[in-house]
Amino acid sequence: MKQIILALVAALAMATAALAHSKAEDTTPAGGATVEAVEVIELRFDDPMRVTAIALTGPDGELDITRETGLDPVTEFRAMPPEDMPAGAYTVDWRGLSSDGHPMQGSFDFTVAD
Repeated sequence: MKQIILALVAALAMATAALAHSKAEDTTPAGGATVEAVEVIELRFDDPMRVTAIALTGPDGELDITRETGLDPVTEFRAMPPEDMPAGAYTVDWRGLSSDGHPMQGSFDFTVAD
């Protein structure tokens, strides 16, 4: 009986781990931060994520950003914003696929100071 219970607990633990989805653990700039300038946009995940889309919106609308990271699953994603971003509020929106294939999305805001 004890072996059956241990086997069930182990199976439940593996099933729970298999259902876990990647999540953004940290960003650069940090969400809600006020910064003087932005040299890079980074997202760090707790599990590999395939970032399929990323957009940067500022006071004058959507800005072009250059991906440094391709479409391979990564735990750290990098993109380069345009140089000399004007002061104002910005939002980064991203979409991707977690390591278990589940579609994920998120966003964070930051402000570039005058």
